[in-house]
Amino acid sequence: MIEIGSHPQRLPVASPAQLVVYVVDDDDAVLGSLRFLLETDGFAVRTFRNATALLNATSLPDADCYVIDYKMPDINGIELAGRLRQSDGDIPVILITGYPDGNISARAAAAGVKDVILKPLLDENLVKRIRAAIQDRRRN
Repeated sequence: MIEIGSHPQRLPVASPAQLVVYVVDDDDAVLGSLRFLLETDGFAVRTFRNATALLNATSLPDADCYVIDYKMPDINGIELAGRLRQSDGDIPVILITGYPDGNISARAAAAGVKDVILKPLLDENLVKRIRAAIQDRRRN
């Protein structure tokens, strides 16, 4: 339990029924806002400031979905998606970007990414796409 002022608060812990989303972005403000958005919608969220941090993480619960920034300093989101496909082949990956270009969707699709979302539009649209991607995975 953490004491904040005079009001004790518990840290959120994923319940067995909660869907787990891993978010990878090098922008702390984006990580914080996505954590808030997704936790408010009932997801358990694990955040990582770069691809290497995710790849080096141990003892984590299995992810139900990855939300990955495209442009990061160590490994870009498409490369990370390709690496994740090798180890977690069927877990959905959603790529987010503030730097769209004409080829990003094609390159993302080649790495197994089904959705590319522009960063200014990260709201309920992202939540809907995460839920749809997880449902599609469960049906297959």
